[in-house]
Amino acid sequence: MNKLVKLTVVACLFLTTGGRCAQDKIHRIDQLPQLRQEPQHETVSKRITSRFLHSHYRQFDLDDTFSSQIFDRYLNMLDYSHNVLLASDIAHFAAKKTEIGNELKSGQLDTPYALFNLAQKRRFERYQYALSLLDKPMVFTTNDSIDLDRAKAPWPTSEAELNKLWDAKVKFEQLNLKLSGKTDREIKDTLNKRYHSVLKRIVQSNSEDVFQLIANAFAREIDPHTSYLSPRNTEQFNTEMSLSLEGIGAVLQMDEDDYTLINSIVPGGPAAKSKSIVIGDRIVGIAQGNNPMVDVVGWRLDDVVALIKGPKGTKVRLDILPAAKGSKHKTVTLIRERIRLEDRAVKVSIKTVDKKQVAVFDIPGFYVGLTEDVKVQLQKLATKNIQSIVIDLRGNGGGALSEAVSLSGLFIPSGPVVQIRDNNGKIREDSDTNDRIDYTGPLVVLIDRYSASASEIFAAALQDYQRAVIVGEPTFGKGTVQQYRSLNRMYDPLLRPEWPILGSVQYTIQKFYRVNGGSTQRKGVKPDIVMPTVSDSEETGESLEDNALPWDSIPAATYAKVDNLHPLIAALIKEHAARIAVDAEFQNIKQDIARYNALKDKKNIVSLNYDQRVKENQNDDAISLTRLNEHFKRQGKKPLKSLTDLPKDYQAPDPYLDESVRIALDLAYFDNKNVNNNEIKN
Repeated sequence: MNKLVKLTVVACLFLTTGGRCAQDKIHRIDQLPQLRQEPQHETVSKRITSRFLHSHYRQFDLDDTFSSQIFDRYLNMLDYSHNVLLASDIAHFAAKKTEIGNELKSGQLDTPYALFNLAQKRRFERYQYALSLLDKPMVFTTNDSIDLDRAKAPWPTSEAELNKLWDAKVKFEQLNLKLSGKTDREIKDTLNKRYHSVLKRIVQSNSEDVFQLIANAFAREIDPHTSYLSPRNTEQFNTEMSLSLEGIGAVLQMDEDDYTLINSIVPGGPAAKSKSIVIGDRIVGIAQGNNPMVDVVGWRLDDVVALIKGPKGTKVRLDILPAAKGSKHKTVTLIRERIRLEDRAVKVSIKTVDKKQVAVFDIPGFYVGLTEDVKVQLQKLATKNIQSIVIDLRGNGGGALSEAVSLSGLFIPSGPVVQIRDNNGKIREDSDTNDRIDYTGPLVVLIDRYSASASEIFAAALQDYQRAVIVGEPTFGKGTVQQYRSLNRMYDPLLRPEWPILGSVQYTIQKFYRVNGGSTQRKGVKPDIVMPTVSDSEETGESLEDNALPWDSIPAATYAKVDNLHPLIAALIKEHAARIAVDAEFQNIKQDIARYNALKDKKNIVSLNYDQRVKENQNDDAISLTRLNEHFKRQGKKPLKSLTDLPKDYQAPDPYLDESVRIALDLAYFDNKNVNNNEIKN
């Protein structure tokens, strides 16, 4: 997912129902507006530039080199797949690349607007061509294929070369619809509406769309977590922060192919609870309750959001094209809910293995009040015969830094938890000042690639203090702090009463460091016990971003380790390896890893042959059905005849949590034995 150069238009799915159907037919290219910047954009550009130059953590100059990099990022945001613009179009603007910095400083954004207008014209032409292909017979018997990742491909040199790319694109979309069960007539009607929706969206583009794009090309060239929010997106951001949200609990954005992409999932929301939606999935259709599905590919993002919004308790069905390339459509039904951050509290469950109990703390986010909630749960557990505790931080994207510090304090004596350096080089320590330790027993922390920010601070602190064994996979690697600032000034309404409310910026101001001195930036936290996983570290995480701030280190803080777990970890790894070697679920994971590695170099190449795609889908379904029935057999349940027979309340196994519980019991065993280094080695 992170390989996509994403339009920085964030939309949270909440509040009331609505939405308009973007299907009016647009045929004439002369309807395209020639967009120009609005009067307020000059001032906004100057304010953004000044703020980033003087206050951002990264020290940079808007010189020719940086200007060229902004231009290239802007160009790729306009045409990520390199299938809209021609090489000659790019060459026409080559001389302007080094001028972008000066234009941002002066607020005279002639080049970005001219390039945007040209890109819109070319995009309009492409979709007119796509519409012309719908009258031709559909042929899926050849051995053609499509490359779904052309980010590094050269721009086409001729219209004929462009046409060839779009022949494949249209055929790919036709085949996807055919595989979903649509008739030829339905395929043509769906794509006809879809492409006209894109044309309508192109015609509806406005000046703020252009400004938002160039401002974010600038912001994202500085670092991945710096951004400009338009007035509308600022309002949506403030709504999100109000903690009174209704919807499916997901954040959307447009990808480069006019699909609505799941960018992130709110823990505890309907999307997360469904376990049927993952980051990177694309929403291609929406239906209210049992009403017909409406195709939304090519719609403006705010129209898609309006259609997904709805009152608490109402049903919405989503037609999902899974993140995995070439996967078939699936329909996911969700019940909208009111989502409040304070409702996303820690959940505690007890896992029993061989009559021994382990408490699992599922922490979806570092909300204000988390530490007190955990403390209450620890007090409740004090009267129970708990052997060990697992803290599950998978998918936890962070939250309040203060909670990461205070939560660490429940498990360690007083001392520093994290070091923070600002853009002036000043370093401060955030410390736990309470000598009280609320839990002194065996502790395991489970992390994954989506554990980020505050999660990484907590896991790193417990690892550095040798207080807990960290298991799972390396974390995301977000080791920076952002600040949100409005671009409005108190005097604006007096001096410029005709101006609309201006937007805002979010930018990086600080960097996190572990107490051992190493940054969590890029590298994240590496587990003491790494579990096998199909996810590729090269495709997820901060290190994937080409402009992420670098990893570095500062002097270690003064702290005293609670224990020496290194010799114990060697013994734990031995037990862990022996278990997963014969565990059925981990054997499935091992097979998935082998399949992924075998296809890794071709993962973005998808066949356009109907029979081959059907065979691939049937093979995938057969593997899934076999694994489900093996799982049911182990539970003493009857096998399924097909995947459609899967009960709606089916809970998939969680081998990573199950193994973490076993590791926690091993840790308790070694702690109780008080094994010294020699005994462990033997």
